[in-house]
Amino acid sequence: MGVDRTQWHGDVGEGVRAWTGERPPDPVAEGPEADPESVARTILLDALTGQARSRRELRDRLAKKDVPDELAERLLDRFSELGLVDDEAFARSWVESRQRSRGLARRALAQELRRKGVDDETARTALDDLDPAREEQAARDLVRKKLRSMRGVDHVTATRRLAGLLARKGYPAGVAFAVVRDELGEVAAGDAEVYDGE
Repeated sequence: MGVDRTQWHGDVGEGVRAWTGERPPDPVAEGPEADPESVARTILLDALTGQARSRRELRDRLAKKDVPDELAERLLDRFSELGLVDDEAFARSWVESRQRSRGLARRALAQELRRKGVDDETARTALDDLDPAREEQAARDLVRKKLRSMRGVDHVTATRRLAGLLARKGYPAGVAFAVVRDELGEVAAGDAEVYDGE
């Protein structure tokens, strides 16, 4: 008994597309276009999930997604009114976090804030909250940590490397050399005590 070819129940177009390897239509892609404001709002919310961001970072992210400038500014203003975008709070949080976790000094923190798009006045206000004693302690902690891996290194080389480390972290030369001198002196005194005790 042969196949009854008059009783075709499938979509001929679907069969041809399958046979030629052509992709089937995507009903989502062919559906109505998404509302640009909803898309932009989702971009902002996704960007703010997990961490604060500066207004400029968010503006740049919207620009990369081709969100019109007028819409971007309107949404950023609204997010600012709601307290979700706040460069002053962002700068304070950034300074505190980076100073604690990376031991960065004022100069390095100011450069990072500038790259994040925080204006100089807002950055200066956040940096003024830094405690100089805490900043010096962070420098000492960096030097002590690095000294653990520098056993057997001569004094001149150790001074150069440690001062370079602090300079890269944004510490002024005077602070860097004073901290390095003190910490190397502590190590030398400790070594002398061990030697005297033997």
